[in-house]
Amino acid sequence: MAAQRGFSKTEPPRRRRGFEPASKLALGQMRKPLEKRGFSDTKLITHWVEFVGQETAVMAAPVKVRFSPNGLGATLVLLTTGSHAPILEMQKEQIRQRVNACYGYNAISKIVLTQTAPSGFAEGQAQFYAAPKPKKLPDAKIVQAAQQAASKVADPDLKAALERLAENILTKNMS
Repeated sequence: MAAQRGFSKTEPPRRRRGFEPASKLALGQMRKPLEKRGFSDTKLITHWVEFVGQETAVMAAPVKVRFSPNGLGATLVLLTTGSHAPILEMQKEQIRQRVNACYGYNAISKIVLTQTAPSGFAEGQAQFYAAPKPKKLPDAKIVQAAQQAASKVADPDLKAALERLAENILTKNMS
């Protein structure tokens, strides 16, 4: 049938539904490398910050999932720097519970930490990133008090800096 339409057997079939989401196209390319590392579901990689929280995501990243031969749970391998390893060692059970809660069952039975140098395998490659926390806007009363505190300063740059400083101080005193 392909020969009737003028297609050779090596040409991929045409898409009939128009555009596809980029995430769907990338998932096809990422599936095999992730499966080699034991990630049958990309959810752990793509939603790591939501699973473990901002603070933990900055300190560690999932590297591999190893399945035991008897099939009683898997081992999650986390990459971290040496300075964060003691903190993560104390949080391993909490991390395991959060990951399993997102999966809905006890998929991970053990967590192993792998340490690396702060610079990583290649310069700058093993840095851990997480989405920045949304910044809360200061209360109107705090803004007004900060503006009043810096009102007598004539220089506009200095005045703006003093207002920010006053907002920060007043915000910390309120909480």
